[in-house]
Amino acid sequence: MPYHSKRFRALSSKVKIAVPVPLPEAVKLLKGFNTTKFNQTVEVSTHLGIDPRQSDQNVRGSVALPHGIGKNVRVAVFAQGDNAEKARNAGADIVGADDLAQQIKGGVMDFDVALATPDMMGVVGPLGRVLGPRGLMPSPRSGTVTTDIVSAVKEFKAGKIEFRNDKGGNVAVPVGKINFTEDQLIENITAFLAFLRTLKPAASKGTYIQTVTISATMSPGVRVSA
Repeated sequence: MPYHSKRFRALSSKVKIAVPVPLPEAVKLLKGFNTTKFNQTVEVSTHLGIDPRQSDQNVRGSVALPHGIGKNVRVAVFAQGDNAEKARNAGADIVGADDLAQQIKGGVMDFDVALATPDMMGVVGPLGRVLGPRGLMPSPRSGTVTTDIVSAVKEFKAGKIEFRNDKGGNVAVPVGKINFTEDQLIENITAFLAFLRTLKPAASKGTYIQTVTISATMSPGVRVSA
C-alpha cells in the first residue's frame, strides 16, 4: 500500500462523501485542503470509456483555459526564417531548427511545450522516440503543428494545455493553482470537461467520461459529478 503522511490522512478523513458531488462543492472542499506553504497545482483526472489499444479511440487535444494554469510555461518552437522571427516576437522561449533538434537529442529539454511549423516536420519527425514518451511531440491534432505560429505561441504561453490519454484510458491535466478563486477553478474545469466531451471517439460506446476527480499536489482527491 502507498504511504501517506499524517497530514494527508487527516485531510482524507474530511472526504466523507461516498458519491461524486457537484463541481462547486468539490472545489470548495478542495480549497479547504490548502494547508501547505507553497501554491499547489490543481489537477483534474478523468477515466474515459475508451479502449486505448485501438488507435481510433485515442483521445488527444489542446484547449485554452479561461484563467490559464498559473504557471510560466516555457515554449520551444521549431521554425526557420520569418516564422522563427515571428515566434521569438510572440514570446517563444526557445526557437531553432536542426540546432534545437541536436540539443534535444543530447538530452536537453528545458521546455514545457514544443511547437512546430509544418515545413519543420522533417526535422521534428526523428525526435518522436525522445519527445513522444514525454508528451512533447508536436502534432497537428493537438494544435502544436501549425502555420499560425504566432497565435500558438501566445495561447500556450497564456496557459493553453495539451493532453492525451494514457494506456489505462485516463486523461489528467493541470487546471490552475490552489490560490485561484473558486469561480476561476470552476470555469477552468468546466472549460476542460466541455472540450473533452467534444473529442469522444465515434467508436467509443457507452458512458464516455466515467469518472472525474479533482486534487491538488498534496491533497486527497474529490470525486465530481461528471
